[in-house]
Amino acid sequence: MRRLLAALLAVGLVLVGTPAVASPAVTFTNPLIAQRADPHIFKHTDGYYYYTATVPEYDRIVLRRATTLQGLASAAETTVWRKHSSGDMAAHIWAPEIHFINGKWYIYFAAGRSDDVWRIRMWVLESSSANPLTGTWTERGRIGTAWDTFSLDASTFVHNGVRYLVWAQSEPGISTNSNLYIARMGSNPWQITGTPVRLSVPTLAWETRGYRVNEGPAVIVRNNRVWLTYSASATDANYCLGLLSASASADLLNPASWTKHQNPVFTSNAATSQYGPGHNSFTVSEDGQSDILVYHDRSYQNITGDPLNDPNRRTRLQKVYWNADGTPNFGIPVADGISPVRLRSSNHPDRFVRHWEYRARVEADVTNLADSQFRVVTGLSGSGTVSLESTNFPGYYLRHRNFEVWVEKSDGSAAFRADASFYRRAGLADSSGVSLESANYAGRYVRHVSGSLLYVQAVSDAAGRADATFYLD
Repeated sequence: MRRLLAALLAVGLVLVGTPAVASPAVTFTNPLIAQRADPHIFKHTDGYYYYTATVPEYDRIVLRRATTLQGLASAAETTVWRKHSSGDMAAHIWAPEIHFINGKWYIYFAAGRSDDVWRIRMWVLESSSANPLTGTWTERGRIGTAWDTFSLDASTFVHNGVRYLVWAQSEPGISTNSNLYIARMGSNPWQITGTPVRLSVPTLAWETRGYRVNEGPAVIVRNNRVWLTYSASATDANYCLGLLSASASADLLNPASWTKHQNPVFTSNAATSQYGPGHNSFTVSEDGQSDILVYHDRSYQNITGDPLNDPNRRTRLQKVYWNADGTPNFGIPVADGISPVRLRSSNHPDRFVRHWEYRARVEADVTNLADSQFRVVTGLSGSGTVSLESTNFPGYYLRHRNFEVWVEKSDGSAAFRADASFYRRAGLADSSGVSLESANYAGRYVRHVSGSLLYVQAVSDAAGRADATFYLD
């Protein structure tokens, strides 16, 4: 059954169904790729991840491929198409996405005209080559909608056997920069059929900062619901992700089927120095067990001039978690460097190590995700140890004080470094897990007591070994 599930996941069905309560840890080194915005990653059945994104010059479409997500960072990049010298498709080459449909590759992208760079429309390329990096690409033309107006960010997905297109467009009579729309695809992947359905108009305060924008839709199906993320507001530090959702059994072409979440789900975070996260796509981890958020942001808040002319949006990756009620939890844009993990209790599998008022404990359904995420870094005291740095309080570490475990800011002292350093051991109750032995008190391990607070204590029986064993998630 495990092999069958892995095979299904490999062909993209990972985006449909219900994930387990927890899945193995996946880590990345962020940013993945510098100066690449609007990233899209597609995992194909040939074992490769295919990557494309907007380049700062807005003049071409590039592809990379690698057998691992992290491998995309160093993979060779190939230009597969360049803008026209005049007329259509001659300016603002934006937001490419690569999809494999009915045995062929398709790239959806937006482009303006040489004589009107803001006359942006959606276009499609096609290739029948097995390897899209080396194949020939044919221009299949423009995606027509109900209006010949500013349109961009086309994305496609299949649900219940029906292929849909979602995109952003300005609609005559509505005073916004762009709204979100959905339609069924027609007889080929560059045509829609029927009347487009408006799903969302930017009306909330966080959707209208700088510009009134809903754009960059991306779809993932989980827990009997269709989740559609989108980007809102200007492309500076105000940029953020919003969320729509519909029942998996609903008519997706009925606007009443969709619910807009009233708050953004992924925003700038000064503590981690990440600003303007947005224009995401979804992919899946190499083992097929974790959903991965692919997005761009910047490492600074203040931008001189038009943010569209700032080249430093970077492609980043982090794991998507799922709350007990089935809703996605994106947490916060994590700091640059190695991405964090969670520590799940071996004997209370619904509970994770988290901090609350700086005291460490295990707790279920931690909806403030970053409270339960830690970067496993080289131990502050060295000598083969590790330390666990808080995600939402960089510079704060798990440490023991009077044998109680707290999350506290490093004061640089030798005592703190020793209290915040641990030897990573095979799990005392299960060798596939981990146990954390105090670096300065041999034989004492981080453990929870009665499924609650964490201590550093000696472990002498089976119950204690279970209390001191965690799985990285």
